[in-house]
Amino acid sequence: MQRPHGALAGALAALLPLLAAAQPARRCAAPRAERPLAAGFNPHPVRLRLPAARPLSAVARLGRELFYDTRLSASRRMSCASCHSPAHAYGPPGAAPVMLGGPRLRTPGVRAVPSLRYLYRQPPFTIGPDLQNGTDVPVPLARQVRLAAGRPRLRKSASRPFAAGANLVPQGGLFWDGRVNTLEQQVNGPLFNPAEMDGGTVAQVAAKLRAGPYAGDFIRLFGPSVFDNPHLTVAEAMFAIGRFEREDPSFHPFSSKFDAWLEGRARFTRAELRGYELFNDPRKGNCAACHIDRASRDGLPPLFTDFQYEALGVPRNPAIPANRNPDYYDLGLCGPYRMDMRGQRQYCGMFLTPSLRNVATRRVFFHNGVFHSLRQVLEWYVNRDRHPGRFYPRSAAGQVVKFNDLPPQYRSNVDTVDAPLNRRPGEPPALTRAQIGEVIAFLKTLTDGYRPERHCAPGAARRDRGPRRASSRRSS
Repeated sequence: MQRPHGALAGALAALLPLLAAAQPARRCAAPRAERPLAAGFNPHPVRLRLPAARPLSAVARLGRELFYDTRLSASRRMSCASCHSPAHAYGPPGAAPVMLGGPRLRTPGVRAVPSLRYLYRQPPFTIGPDLQNGTDVPVPLARQVRLAAGRPRLRKSASRPFAAGANLVPQGGLFWDGRVNTLEQQVNGPLFNPAEMDGGTVAQVAAKLRAGPYAGDFIRLFGPSVFDNPHLTVAEAMFAIGRFEREDPSFHPFSSKFDAWLEGRARFTRAELRGYELFNDPRKGNCAACHIDRASRDGLPPLFTDFQYEALGVPRNPAIPANRNPDYYDLGLCGPYRMDMRGQRQYCGMFLTPSLRNVATRRVFFHNGVFHSLRQVLEWYVNRDRHPGRFYPRSAAGQVVKFNDLPPQYRSNVDTVDAPLNRRPGEPPALTRAQIGEVIAFLKTLTDGYRPERHCAPGAARRDRGPRRASSRRSS
């Protein structure tokens, strides 16, 4: 393979020192005549600091039982695992844009199901990177909005992905709109949502828990009075499920080929390497601008998200029943499911940037599940503004209605400045079809469950599973 040149060489030059920042580890042996990166090797292996692998606590074991318990739902056929399938990286098990729930599993949801994997480091929702006020008192959201108003926004570039972290923009939180900050709150939502598990009232759910086969565990773990107060009963159940999601290694295995490559235990194919280069090239894919792929300076593996929110203007999905109402719009941060930011028009249409880990296992993409393959997603990114007629409908007058899943007054919120979303009709695409295939080849290296190749020594890089549990504590 030829040496990278031009903008790509600059991007890689900026990337390699950061890859080398963590303590280096041995790597798979490469022929001395070959330059390691061109041969598919990571020239600067890192030692990743991963969550400690320990036996589950008693609370987490209870949470595991609850996670798979269908009796908590109105239909008695739906559990947390029904939508967050372990066999699909804790994401949706099928290709439907939304799941069906309710008492007879016939009630459609309104958004695609996100993955529960790799949420252990999700920060709480804020507007801005670190708005400190000198005390332990949280900065009120209204004040965060005022501080962010009018502040200049740095463009996102894969060559300097961490620079955009200084932007005073919405980031963090759980769900597509960041409306909750803890795993316990996240579990609580689907449990009581009439379109999902539809558990009923707090008292009804508490009664199911009291009658469950794990009732004795509740008493042993939370005391003999745990069933006296229904709100306490349910709160402890949510706490247990949250502990399961934090402690069980299956929620954050870091076992992809990319992780092995970072540590020097794997070698990229020619297509994977080209895809990696395009992913990081600010003039091509520029994917790493939002989906950061660099280990932290202290060896934390990348989560492939900057945790920020973007208005991308994806097409409206007619397959979602709620969209049959022409007056209905899912505006993300400013409603209709998040209530505290409904008046913040500058954030309408913004949704959380998800992790790309295990993205190749998904069959629905974006908040409304409008696309069903990685190629469709990348074709849209590359051609959204070059050929909008490929993706958006036409008005009665024959005009293409871009960003048709947003009311006209909010379409100016859509990102049209960060590459590759800054192309115009007649300009060349940021990625050719062949290059899109190479990016997809790289994205497939993010799928967990990789087994290192034989020529890579099993002990090439020791994965540090030292005292990480304390630092795994999160408020998201």
